[in-house]
Amino acid sequence: MASPSHRRSLRKRRTALLSVAAVAAAGLGAVPFVMNANAGAVDLAHQALPAKDGWAASGSGTTGGSKADSAHTFTVSTRAQLVKALGSATDSTPKIIKIKGTIDANTDDAGKKLTCADYASGTGYSLSAYLKAFDPATYGKKAPSGTQEKARAAAQTKQKKNIVFRVPANTTVVGVPGTKAGITGGSLQVQDVDNVIIRNLSLTATEDCFPQWDPTDGSAGEWNSNYDSVTLRGATHVWADHNTFSDAPFFDKSEQTHFGRKYQVHDGALDITNGSDLVTVERNQFTNHDKTMLIGSSDTDSVGKLRVSIHHNVWKGITQRAPLARIGQIHLYNNVYDTTTLNGYAPKYSLDSRAKAQVVAEHNSWTLPSGAKVAKLLSGDGTGSVAGTGNLVNGKSTDLVAAYNSANSKKLKTTVNWKPTLTSGLQTSATTLPTELLKTTGAGVLS
Repeated sequence: MASPSHRRSLRKRRTALLSVAAVAAAGLGAVPFVMNANAGAVDLAHQALPAKDGWAASGSGTTGGSKADSAHTFTVSTRAQLVKALGSATDSTPKIIKIKGTIDANTDDAGKKLTCADYASGTGYSLSAYLKAFDPATYGKKAPSGTQEKARAAAQTKQKKNIVFRVPANTTVVGVPGTKAGITGGSLQVQDVDNVIIRNLSLTATEDCFPQWDPTDGSAGEWNSNYDSVTLRGATHVWADHNTFSDAPFFDKSEQTHFGRKYQVHDGALDITNGSDLVTVERNQFTNHDKTMLIGSSDTDSVGKLRVSIHHNVWKGITQRAPLARIGQIHLYNNVYDTTTLNGYAPKYSLDSRAKAQVVAEHNSWTLPSGAKVAKLLSGDGTGSVAGTGNLVNGKSTDLVAAYNSANSKKLKTTVNWKPTLTSGLQTSATTLPTELLKTTGAGVLS
């Protein structure tokens, strides 16, 4: 006969299993879990991506650091600890990094706060000198060069060394529940590695102290910044789940204007470029941001790659690129888009399909404010495709492509060269999504 303690343990396990089954039955999609035998609770750090959960489940799947031993499992709460735990970007030993609380990337190894002035110190850079050097009235329309451009680049390099964190292969970076876990001012870079999981993190205020003025960018020139909150470059098998991305607390509306253009310190929120492949982005919140998600760095990025699944995310206060897709096979389903202007972030479009991108967008839900036009939800260059049905606008079934094509000369194609099969969690009705996803997405929801 089993002991009382053993019977209690079995009851805990049965309760957890029933809870997962109940969530799945309620239509919330696949809920991955790993039982902690001691606590009878879900162990986020050791979870792997469930089978058929988007492109990242293809082939060998995505397990991150779930096989890490105790010697390669870390809990960190400072920038210096995070750097040490990540170790070498070429070390593929499975590791788990648990972030407890909020890490400020703009701090030194002793935890002292660093400012833009600290990074500029000793480089010879100053914004006033830079503006004087590149005034369009005297400098003209040519690529920036010279003493102040070199100084700007040197200052930017100093900041980059401090705020960019290279994530090795076979790694899970996860926020500790209940600690407001995240990184402010930093950039997680997943470059030329395989099998990475990023979960339950608030990723905010990723800012470039030293944007570059490019007089040749467009008709009037632009200020361009570096650093995405998460950037994938040549990365494969990546699962980004239950994170919150935001510019907060400094929004674009507060930025200065120089040379008639916004002095832009923000780049992307989550960019997937340079031949990255087999990526699943689910149950995140993207908010208060302009150029949010770029798939494909150019129109000739990597044919046969850039396969990305994006599902059950909330996009609110987003100006554009939700996402901008090039070349790849992108499955966009069960997402919620609120296109009401938020904190000055006014929408230009949600989805841009270009450079022969093959997008299947189905069962998503858009909320449009009064007077907004359905035709402006999409964008394209005349070569991209958007297929799929079941999309709702203000609760009504709407053919987004037909609305766009009726108002634009560069038409979106309506057929694609592939059929999604890795569709775990797909809901065939978007009606309940706006209410449901506000409660089940972003950092801090998992426990």
